[in-house]
Amino acid sequence: MKALYAQQNSPGEEMTFVFQERENLPPSRAHDVKVQVRACALSRVDTQLLAEIKLKKELVPVGREVSGVVLEVGSKVTFFQPDDEVVGILPLDSEESGVCEVVLVHEHYLAHKPQKLCWAEAAGTLRDGLRAYTALHYLAPVSPGTSVLVLDGASPFGTIAIQLAQHRGAKVISTAHSLEDKQYLERLRPAGGVRQPLVARVIDVSHGKIDVAESCLEETGGLGVDIVLDNGVRLYSAEDEPASRCQLLPHKHDIITLLGVGGRWITTERNLQVKLDPPDSHSLFLKGATVSFLNEEVWNLSNVQQGKYLAILEDIMDKLSSGIFRPQLDEPIPLYEAKVSMEIVQKNQARKRQVIQF
Repeated sequence: MKALYAQQNSPGEEMTFVFQERENLPPSRAHDVKVQVRACALSRVDTQLLAEIKLKKELVPVGREVSGVVLEVGSKVTFFQPDDEVVGILPLDSEESGVCEVVLVHEHYLAHKPQKLCWAEAAGTLRDGLRAYTALHYLAPVSPGTSVLVLDGASPFGTIAIQLAQHRGAKVISTAHSLEDKQYLERLRPAGGVRQPLVARVIDVSHGKIDVAESCLEETGGLGVDIVLDNGVRLYSAEDEPASRCQLLPHKHDIITLLGVGGRWITTERNLQVKLDPPDSHSLFLKGATVSFLNEEVWNLSNVQQGKYLAILEDIMDKLSSGIFRPQLDEPIPLYEAKVSMEIVQKNQARKRQVIQF
């Protein structure tokens, strides 16, 4: 039985991916569930985070979002039984690779999968759904009438964030990184009922000629946006960053400018706090605006929030089953192409979520 792992021999070196033969699973514990994996979504291995929380090792398991069928349960497992269909995200400290035919998972990291959902959709929506919920339910709760700017809305994460925000009654604005992305966002419609577009305005930034801040202020009547959800942000002037990055990402000053009074900026930029100058902080102060850092891994780093975490997973499956969530998935990938696909994912070159199907 083969499993996929990431290997990095020295800091700064490009990560390689290798299949390792596994003869036997480790001994199961009382709360463990043995799952036959049917699909596993691929996401980047965050080596910096692993190093910071002392979890970096020679071989890092790859593929953490899985869907599958329960084969066996431990003596103290209460939520699952054999033949149940389940989904889950393997914790950061797991020794298990999701790109493997069988894995052992603690029952508190699993949720039930509706039977009508396909395996690839279930696994491919988990991480983006968790990120969207963390951002738009806990960090900046969305309510009817709220205006939300989702940067790079055609990305897998952006797509789910748009669908969640619109479902909650928000007015959604989004940026597009290409003509194809723009057309995709303009075609997005709710699952049923009113057939109005999910995105009120799509801002095409692919040519670098449109001012995002000006467009958002125009769309909101000069009031500014209530919530900004970024997918990266430009921290320096144009000459200090690669041309492609400068062209597509908004500058931090643009985001501060387009924020409304009491606005909330949810960022994926982990070093933002050291790049905000005193004038930036003063502008945020004058608006009463806040900055929150989006790190969906917090749910697996503490058992205190376990109940909320499992409720999120269940709700993601419910919304996927009812058609509210429609993820951006690539065609399912066979196991023998997993290494190549993971290399693409690690380099941030995949525009759709990559899912391995067994």
